Amino acid sequence: MKKLINPRFNLKKTPMALVVIIVTVVISFLFYRQNIFLKNAQSINKPTGNVVAYFAGGCFWSAESALEKLDGVTDAVSGYMGGDEINPSYEDVSSGRTGHRETVKVIYDNKKVSYEKLTEYFLKNIDPTDPEGSFFDRGFHYTSAIYYLTTDEKAIASRVITKLDQTKKLSKPIVTKIEPAKVFYMAEEYHQDYAKNNPVQYGLYRSASGRNEFFSRTWGNTH
Repeated sequence: MKKLINPRFNLKKTPMALVVIIVTVVISFLFYRQNIFLKNAQSINKPTGNVVAYFAGGCFWSAESALEKLDGVTDAVSGYMGGDEINPSYEDVSSGRTGHRETVKVIYDNKKVSYEKLTEYFLKNIDPTDPEGSFFDRGFHYTSAIYYLTTDEKAIASRVITKLDQTKKLSKPIVTKIEPAKVFYMAEEYHQDYAKNNPVQYGLYRSASGRNEFFSRTWGNTH
């Protein structure tokens, strides 16, 4: 609301009826924006061909880089999802006050890779057992989540988590959240394809984060 209401607006001097009208308009706008996003996203997810999925897996540099390597993925875009603030910046999200997570929008060909396989691959490229962040990146905005667009995706995500938990390869239970998708905001340009565009810096970051050791110890490779 803070971006929609003039900062000089004084609620104490405003008639209650007008306050109710303003609040109603703002809430209606937020619901309208969410519904438009979901309709647009779901319309992309045709029975076959390129469809969209959303995953939050800690640092989006790493999640984006990993997901782009999977055969059938045509593009991965870094951004933010989960909060209600409109068009948040990296600084807004990283402050932890907006309720967004660093999220990757994945465009994939479901004739080549299923949503189930994509979800399993995603979970094997993060630490899904960490409730407070991801490796040495700490805070809610680095926690993991699977954002579903349909009830089928929700059921598949739950099934994949159960399947991986049952392997007993992880030292703790998976805590990755399964939540309905909200509006996705693309991150700033310098975050896109960061691993490709900055191989030295990203290599140092990845090595220091402990990812390689975790993946090797858990799954037998470093992805």
